[in-house]
Amino acid sequence: MSAAATAAADRGAQWLAAVDGVLWWAETRPAEGGRVALVRSLPGGGTEDVLPEPWNVRNRVHEYGGRPWVAVGSVIVFTHWTDQRLYALSESEGEIVPLTPEPATPQGVRYGDLRPGLEGEVWAVRERSTGPRRTDIARELVAIRLDDGAERVLVDGYRFFTAPQLSPDGTHAAWLAWDHPAMPWDGTELFVAPVDGDGSFGAARVLAGGPEVAVCQLEWESAEQLLVLADPDGWWNLHRVGLDGTAVNLAPVQRELGGPMWKLGVSWFAPLGGGRFAVLDAGQLAVLDEHAGSVTPVDTDLTVWSSAGLVPVPGGVAGIAAGARSDDAVVRIDPATGVVTELSPRPDELPSADYLPVPQERVFTAADGSRIPAFVFPPANPEFTAPEGELPPYLVHVHGGPTGRSDGALSLDFTYFTSRGIGVVAVNYGGSTGYGRAFRERLREQWGVVDVQDCVAVAEALVAEGLADPARLAVRGGSAGGFTSAASITTTRTYAAATVKFPILDFTSWTGDGGETHDFESRYLTGLVGPYPETEQRYRERSPITHVDSLAGPVLFLQGLDDQICPPEQADRFVAGLAGSGIPHAYLRFEGEQHGFRKAETIIAALEAELSFYGQVFGFVPPDVPVLELDR
Repeated sequence: MSAAATAAADRGAQWLAAVDGVLWWAETRPAEGGRVALVRSLPGGGTEDVLPEPWNVRNRVHEYGGRPWVAVGSVIVFTHWTDQRLYALSESEGEIVPLTPEPATPQGVRYGDLRPGLEGEVWAVRERSTGPRRTDIARELVAIRLDDGAERVLVDGYRFFTAPQLSPDGTHAAWLAWDHPAMPWDGTELFVAPVDGDGSFGAARVLAGGPEVAVCQLEWESAEQLLVLADPDGWWNLHRVGLDGTAVNLAPVQRELGGPMWKLGVSWFAPLGGGRFAVLDAGQLAVLDEHAGSVTPVDTDLTVWSSAGLVPVPGGVAGIAAGARSDDAVVRIDPATGVVTELSPRPDELPSADYLPVPQERVFTAADGSRIPAFVFPPANPEFTAPEGELPPYLVHVHGGPTGRSDGALSLDFTYFTSRGIGVVAVNYGGSTGYGRAFRERLREQWGVVDVQDCVAVAEALVAEGLADPARLAVRGGSAGGFTSAASITTTRTYAAATVKFPILDFTSWTGDGGETHDFESRYLTGLVGPYPETEQRYRERSPITHVDSLAGPVLFLQGLDDQICPPEQADRFVAGLAGSGIPHAYLRFEGEQHGFRKAETIIAALEAELSFYGQVFGFVPPDVPVLELDR
């Protein structure tokens, strides 16, 4: 698998919805500078772009973005990345006009989680920069008129919101809200308010949620009832909540039918009618039957479904799905038969199935007896066999978040390495999602401890089983995974090398007071590490930058220069501390990249640099890639 083919195939779909019975979605385009296109399916098959270049349907709300487009009658309203303004596309006239004014500071006003409002309006979360710091942010729920762009505030007073949703009869609105230091998977409140004759909201009241109950999705079922994903019993289950406050769990199961709300507007369930619902059971499509109180997986090779769009369609449900040997695509499926119809093309650049590793879902054991789920992707290449007695190198992949998870879907990044004889193991360490609140909270005040120990336990178990070469282990990850990779290579001696992508390296400055992260996560460490400044010493001890002189081996840093979540200042300082240390290292900085890499040229350069890096550390010469220069 070449780096160029990996980049070319990385056209992920997202934000799926139906417009007059036709499926539309957003689609990333690495070959077009990483822009996000708006696409719709065609009746006879195939797709067409709705918006030509340079339109980029993406926004910066929470820096991770929120639902960036919505159909309001015959008008498509969308956010444009370059200026973060709202625009309206009239389908009948084909004209695009701006709805909101140019902000006083570039991208200083952002909109996300777009929803239909009252007639002639779109409702959204509005995020405004109010000062020079990344945390100088104010948010409100607003209504924007489609005829003249006039805005009015619907709700304020909380730090974070999801956009309000209007009840079927137009008499009520419902939304979620929460405040620092909670993250949305810690605790959110479901509000409902009457909509007055002038379009303003009356007195709001809380129907569900709280400090230790997280609601992650709501949908109106009728004028009097809502469908709500919440975890009052420690698992995200589907509930019916009445305006009178009554709540019923439609199928009590110790399984996660929801997930962490990293982006505003995601969805994990969709009604199918007759008391049946399509749900995502830790990412796998299932059918919830409220009459039987059951949740039954759908029998399909597509084992991982995206929360960025689950849409009821005639005869089934549409979504964005992938499998162990199939990249993600927009599909329609009949849950009763498992028959799948693909609506977006699969990448042409994929190699044959023999080159694609079949992941092995495993559960390892931590030192304290806790379980550690993981997916093992062994080397796979039909043209080569390892020399007798040779064990493969292995990369321990650490997912981001840390409130996130790895899954068993095809990963082209992993295939790039497994097709070259390097195994990958993706670890769902304590704190990962998909295993209930208690498992997530294994990481409470233990970030930098539990995650590091769990990854080491998995790596050493693979060595003990005779599957991995103990002298050729590396740890890799981005964002929170970059932190764990850096913490691992500075505090343990398990790994020979680490690849650290857009990382967190200094806890003391990655806080609201330190100013080196964005507002959404600026109090995240309160739960992950402890209250600050009361536990300042803990912040320092767990920060990899405190242990620059304790590196166990070479390290490669990869960083986007426009990253507002894990800004380059942190990697800059760490790498500066390595100057003259004698420890081999490299630092690649990419112009125009944010948190995660979107441009084809960046994806290629990063993968080839990482492969060259491992070759130099593990003692082999990778063919056909530039040699990465290492400093000392």
